[in-house]
Amino acid sequence: MGAGGLGRHHVRILRDLPVVEFVGFHDHNVARAAEIASTLGVRAWDALEPMLDAVDAVSVVVPTTAHHRVALAALARGKHTFVEKPITVTLEEADALVEAAARAGVVLQTGHVERFNRAIRAALPHVDRPRFIESDRLAPFTPRGADVAVVLDLMIHDIDLVSTLVGAAVTDVHAVGVPVLTSTVDIANARLHFADGAVANITASRVSRDRLRKLRIFQPSGYLSLDLGAGTGEFYRLRDELDLAAMASAPQALENFVERVPLDAPEGEPLGLELTAFIDAVTGRAPVAVSGADGRAALAVALRIVQEIDRALPALRGDAVLQ
Repeated sequence: MGAGGLGRHHVRILRDLPVVEFVGFHDHNVARAAEIASTLGVRAWDALEPMLDAVDAVSVVVPTTAHHRVALAALARGKHTFVEKPITVTLEEADALVEAAARAGVVLQTGHVERFNRAIRAALPHVDRPRFIESDRLAPFTPRGADVAVVLDLMIHDIDLVSTLVGAAVTDVHAVGVPVLTSTVDIANARLHFADGAVANITASRVSRDRLRKLRIFQPSGYLSLDLGAGTGEFYRLRDELDLAAMASAPQALENFVERVPLDAPEGEPLGLELTAFIDAVTGRAPVAVSGADGRAALAVALRIVQEIDRALPALRGDAVLQ
């Protein structure tokens, strides 16, 4: 459901998955639907309801503001449902989807595709009690996703990632952000504090000249540097049996106390892996990779960040009145 910039790739991938029969897609833009149907050789349904009656599972790739309405229509019919991130606009809408999926006994998966990034998959076996995480996600402006603040458009990827890597609840949020090209916040920075003492510093911008998606993880065993854009990374691991006294007595070459461990994981298009995981969950071959509850949790933190930005924004703009 939805065949825009990202939806087109959902159509392409689902069409080619060997374990499913791809029934077709629906998009309210008639001209675009006809172009996608012709280019990819698939059926474009004129209306949503008849298509829902013909399927077992759906992928919802409509604008964020329509996630709740469209996904709820699928869940109400007992269809397994994949919903792109953010799961909804409000927590009340997210709760409604989670509850509807539970009532129907169907899978609800949220589209946090970065969990399937090759760099993340390669790093996970080495992640051990992160203490500090630095995340930067910068991108040129595009109208897609601009209907919501950059926190819900881009930063939510990293909110989900750092929460997954730390494995503890967020206890405190500090954030700032400003609009630049739209009426909503286009660049934002958030500092998250977790229940286990870990801290994450996240920056997201959709008004940058170049693309950048990097994640740095500092933990007791060493330091992981990940390039999510390239899908690569390195682990700088502290050597065993370090002589701390010798290290403190004089400058040391980095290789004397750190070993470089290249990170690797099997090739795979992240969106393809994500949709395959959805089908595996639907068919009972694997648990849900990113549940509706996971999507709701990421949204809750994102909305706290938005609230904190809204509180601080008048002062950043100079709107505050001095008393």
